[in-house]
Amino acid sequence: MSGKTTLPDQTPREATVAREIALRHGNRADALLEILHDLQEQLGFVPEAALPALAKSLNLSRAEVHGVVTFYHDYRREPAGRHVIKVCRAEACQSMGANELVSMIERFLKVKLGQTTADGAITLEAAYCLGNCALSPAVMVDDRLIGRVDAGKFEKIAAECRS
Repeated sequence: MSGKTTLPDQTPREATVAREIALRHGNRADALLEILHDLQEQLGFVPEAALPALAKSLNLSRAEVHGVVTFYHDYRREPAGRHVIKVCRAEACQSMGANELVSMIERFLKVKLGQTTADGAITLEAAYCLGNCALSPAVMVDDRLIGRVDAGKFEKIAAECRS
């Protein structure tokens, strides 16, 4: 025996997952958006530990990867709550009271857009068109689109998310 010891792999799981996803996309820099979507789908967010691994795999600078992650609102930097509620902020919904709805929701949940409730049940996010303009204001709860949301309807939605 040579007396050498091997150290366990100290690579964070997130970096390993990022490299595997990049490899599935051929380590192509032009696939960065798809890679980030897949990473978020698998981990629930885009962790800081994944950025250097992606940069190296795609032959990009860490700043380039970081810039993309922070530019697009759909990429989460922290794990989301058990349920994600997106409130449409587009013009049609604004004209039907979305701004007032957002204010009410923030007060009701005691969080701002982009935050998660203290109990971890709900992450509140802005969306810039859910394609449900005829039923404004609209929200999306996880993958379920709901139209004509008012304070009463939202309180029921929040209760369902917390149960």
